[in-house]
Amino acid sequence: MQNKCGVDISKQWLDSFIAPDHFERFENTIEGVAKLAEFVRQHKADLVVMEASGGLERVPFYLLWQEAIPCAIVNPRGVRDFAKAMGYLEKTDKIDAKVIAHFADVKAIQPTPAPSQNQQRLSDLTARMRQVVSDLIVQKQRLHTTHNHQARDGLLAMIALLKRESKSLSETIAGLIDADPLWAELNTTLRSVKGVADRTVAILMADLPELGTLSNKAIAKLAGLAPLADDSGKRQGKRRIRGGRATIRTIMFLVADIAAKFDETLQAFKQRLIQKGKPKMVIRIALAHKLLTRLNAKARETRKAYTNLA
Repeated sequence: MQNKCGVDISKQWLDSFIAPDHFERFENTIEGVAKLAEFVRQHKADLVVMEASGGLERVPFYLLWQEAIPCAIVNPRGVRDFAKAMGYLEKTDKIDAKVIAHFADVKAIQPTPAPSQNQQRLSDLTARMRQVVSDLIVQKQRLHTTHNHQARDGLLAMIALLKRESKSLSETIAGLIDADPLWAELNTTLRSVKGVADRTVAILMADLPELGTLSNKAIAKLAGLAPLADDSGKRQGKRRIRGGRATIRTIMFLVADIAAKFDETLQAFKQRLIQKGKPKMVIRIALAHKLLTRLNAKARETRKAYTNLA
């Protein structure tokens, strides 16, 4: 059994456990991560494992890789289900760190590849773009229900500011994609599908860098667009999607509806589902799934051609 370091991450702390009984708490700062790296080396752990924690894991994950310490990010739902199955009924930071380490050992978790600096930057910029777009929608909604002149002037000023930031972010993201030869090729390929615009491509590249490197089935499951079986004996339960990357799922729902208006095969596929009496949500999922697998196949061919040329 290999030695894993489980890390339970919060905004302030990095609670870390290495079998059999080594536990330390470090601050979630650059200095704290450096001390965590020393703790890992001291106890000869071969992998640091942490849960996806709403972005709190990103800096420790990136800094540990810079220290040449392999890291993996795992789904918190899987860890929590494992904890219940193994009888961990209590929940403290120390216990959580221990459970993560145990989970990683039992599941033979492999390192999650570290993002390049450009990948990290693209991810940060697209995340900020989503925030700006969301804020812009909120401010515009408030403008419609505000009649006081001073209040409206403030809202208009805020809307103008957000529009400028949105434009600046869009230009920076476009430049970042154009500067990378492979990304530029993928951008051209993906945008050849009607309905897929520059912002969609940026989100796909930022939040689904595996696009074109995995099978269609695997990429759909990663995005949370693969209906999962729920059968037992003669019973065939309803297939439901579960987990996955919410940002990708959200954008694919939106883009698939648009693409179906331009693409005859998608439109025909949608009509067949409607004629069969499928619920609206099932149709949305099926369209998004079909479009994503099509984009994955196109990205795979582009990557192959780019590798051959290189």
